Amino acid sequence: MADFTLIDPPMLSRATFDRADELRDDVERLRAGWASAEVLLVDKHGGFVVDDGKLRWTRAADIAEEPPTEAVFLGLGASGDLWAMRVDELDGPATDARRAGGRLSGEDAGLLATALGILNWHAAAAFSPVTGEATTIGHAGWVRRGADGAEEYPRTDPAIITVVHDGADRVLLGRQSVWPEGWYSTLAGFVEPGESLEQCVIREVYEEVGVRVRNPRYLGSQPWPFPRSLMLGFEAQADPAEPLDFRDGEIEDAKWFERSQVVEALEAGREWRPGDSVPDSGLLLPGNVSIAHMLIRSWAFTAV
Repeated sequence: MADFTLIDPPMLSRATFDRADELRDDVERLRAGWASAEVLLVDKHGGFVVDDGKLRWTRAADIAEEPPTEAVFLGLGASGDLWAMRVDELDGPATDARRAGGRLSGEDAGLLATALGILNWHAAAAFSPVTGEATTIGHAGWVRRGADGAEEYPRTDPAIITVVHDGADRVLLGRQSVWPEGWYSTLAGFVEPGESLEQCVIREVYEEVGVRVRNPRYLGSQPWPFPRSLMLGFEAQADPAEPLDFRDGEIEDAKWFERSQVVEALEAGREWRPGDSVPDSGLLLPGNVSIAHMLIRSWAFTAV
């Protein structure tokens, strides 16, 4: 089997907006840009509002005369500065990234992933991990400082996610007990200290389904702001004759699927997202907002 690559970048990895790090400490410049800026409002559950397939942005001037302390500068958009801010309630029906992220443009999806990731970090970093004292926000939302001046920067948790196949026409997918019946996905897990990405692929797959993979190969990555992960996509090969053993209890079931089964599910649009109804039968695959979907799709249509 020839090597394969991702057909397209994962949905949350397509944005090209300028993060403009050089402006984050330019207080006067950010104040001057606030009047024409736009703000993405996010509620405490990670909800936001979508209008006609686009993120709803609020005029910054309608929120305050200058950037509030808790607002985070995302970067530069086509029409000016872009910010994000947590609010208690939204004016309109809220949706979430798992349901709506795959229906946004690449630019909106990337901005959303950035906003959710940084706001989720702030929610967990209000106090110093060293002294326990309250921290304050600086650098336009990209740092928190303790009373002693020590700085804490946004945290991203690396995790591998792997499409395991046999080198021919079968792919190994697993499901957790909390997932709907019929929904299967790729295998994933967090990288441990002192571990390379390739070592993590081998360990995680063995822990979850009891098979030894070979030739782990990196394909691409995607931010996953639940709460602040970076998913590092791999493909690896395994022997379907090796018995499955759900060693760590995270995976309830796993199966080897034929390529034809996966292609049929993809072509039929059998993707599942939280809140969707569950069909009575048939293979369900992850929604297109996830890198898992792109890994499976790329294997199914290009690994031949």
